Amino acid sequence: MTRARMHQVCLEETPYYHCICRCVRRAFLCGEDNSTGQNFDHRKQWLVDKIAQLASVFAIDICAYAIMSNHYHLVLRVNQEEAAQWQCREVALRWMQLFKGHPLVDRYLSDVKTTQAEKDKALELIEKWRNRLFELGWFMRCLNEHIAVQANKEDNCKGRFWEGRFKSQALLDDTALLACMAYVDLNPVRAAIAQTPEESDFTSIQQRIKALAGAKKAQQLQPAKILPFTGYKPHGKPSPGLPFKLFDYLNLVEYTGRCVREDKRGFIPPDIKSLFTRLNINEQDWLDVIKDFNRHFISAAGSPEKLSRWAGKTQRKWCATHQSLHLYTE
Repeated sequence: MTRARMHQVCLEETPYYHCICRCVRRAFLCGEDNSTGQNFDHRKQWLVDKIAQLASVFAIDICAYAIMSNHYHLVLRVNQEEAAQWQCREVALRWMQLFKGHPLVDRYLSDVKTTQAEKDKALELIEKWRNRLFELGWFMRCLNEHIAVQANKEDNCKGRFWEGRFKSQALLDDTALLACMAYVDLNPVRAAIAQTPEESDFTSIQQRIKALAGAKKAQQLQPAKILPFTGYKPHGKPSPGLPFKLFDYLNLVEYTGRCVREDKRGFIPPDIKSLFTRLNINEQDWLDVIKDFNRHFISAAGSPEKLSRWAGKTQRKWCATHQSLHLYTE
């Protein structure tokens, strides 16, 4: 039975979530339709552009993405603290980039003399908008509705574009976050669409690599609109970005990609072992997790202890995982 979205997101436990959405009937509505011969690859750029725009409005950061022909993946970080720090005016202006405002809020922003009751109502509306600006449901709604309307207009038709509500997985610790990001970034490679990460169009890994290649001119290592890698978390303090080193992650994705390909069974080089050791990852099972991340973890991903606590927080009796999985070392 479908669970309410409020029971699938628990920001007390984790700000990181893996979101997946598929086209209706898994048709290639964002790629080349084999039955009609039509090519809709340009819609992938629609998604990338809209994701970037929404990230600039919402208090939600993009960790990784991959736009495929009949579905897409997003790894998101909900930044509730950022939303809480916004001034009321900023909240209203952000919201009105996407939706029509409200007359009372317009009057509040224009400093027109208002009664206390009108001011209170305007502030109440702004607080409602503030809460929506760090909700996964509203972020995904804005993304999916925009693409569906644009595609239906292009096709001169009506009806569903996406098969239903997006699926979300909670990523409860750094190991789950790292595994999921690598899984997402390697989607085109594993689907035999691209041979290397840098050839994987419409992915965050390609965007990061391109930004890195141009770093000498741009004097920056991180692409815009994607959460940067800021290194490992200081003791007792949250990391302002992704809690890994960029080069460690790129090496991990590169060599994991080589290992999972049937025609190129490579090996994990020694320099990756230090990363596995720091995150307490069992190397023997790492590749199995990367191959089928969705099969191993359903509603959430993390260590057994984290999964148990997540189940209690989200009113579940248990969280399903692959019984033979031993990604986390004792």
